[in-house]
Amino acid sequence: MKRLQLFEFEDLDWFPNTIRTGMTNLLVVLQKMMGTSDVIASIISNTKLKNDFSQIIDLGSGSGGIMLEVMEKLNANHQKAIPLILTDLHPNPKVVKRINSSNIPHVSYNESSIDATHLGNLSAGLKTMMNSFHHMPPDIAKRILKSAQDNKQPLLIYEIGENTIPTLLWWLLLPLSLTILFIMALLMTPFVKPLSWKQLLFTYLIPIIPLCYAWDGQASIMRIYTFDDIEYLIKDFKNQSYSWDINKAKKANGKKAGYYILGLPR
Repeated sequence: MKRLQLFEFEDLDWFPNTIRTGMTNLLVVLQKMMGTSDVIASIISNTKLKNDFSQIIDLGSGSGGIMLEVMEKLNANHQKAIPLILTDLHPNPKVVKRINSSNIPHVSYNESSIDATHLGNLSAGLKTMMNSFHHMPPDIAKRILKSAQDNKQPLLIYEIGENTIPTLLWWLLLPLSLTILFIMALLMTPFVKPLSWKQLLFTYLIPIIPLCYAWDGQASIMRIYTFDDIEYLIKDFKNQSYSWDINKAKKANGKKAGYYILGLPR
């Protein structure tokens, strides 16, 4: 595999939720700037035409991420609203309470721990993973994919980036790349909504969020599974009962916007 199992701060159990949430907020801002929600909404709409579903169950939702904006755009183009259920293996009670008390139309956050490697335990609907699949080590990633196929569950995985840079070049450019991402974090923070005093404190006075965001952003590039990596993961169980589409995601203007993995039962 080309993918490297580097660490990311947000994956560490002891890592403070305040800093983790602050970093996730920056990722949401970045995705809005890049128009990611339009790309994902388009993929989901096309998926619904191929394999109809009545709800979406998002896995590894964290603080909600880009899916909240995706659902706004998705439901604006459908006569019948599609409910979204956010889930996580370790749901943050504060995030769950905030989202569930916000009365966001057709959106709820499941308070229970949901394991993405056991999709057969979930109700019917499209399962999604947005920019979280690269966090899974190969054995877990393989189990998630296999669980989708074994239980005939439709699964859509999206990653905003691609692991295409040569590994040696990534290491050589790392100091410059970290600096750029640190500065980007400082510039993007004013666009975080809602912008809390903690986000400001740990960005400008004690810059823990920009430092960790910079490392995680760079580490995630090398942790993203390549197309060949995905093919390697599914080769042992791939069969005619389930289709796998591994493809580049594109904006309406044809520009690349990451990639997706779409698994559908036949």
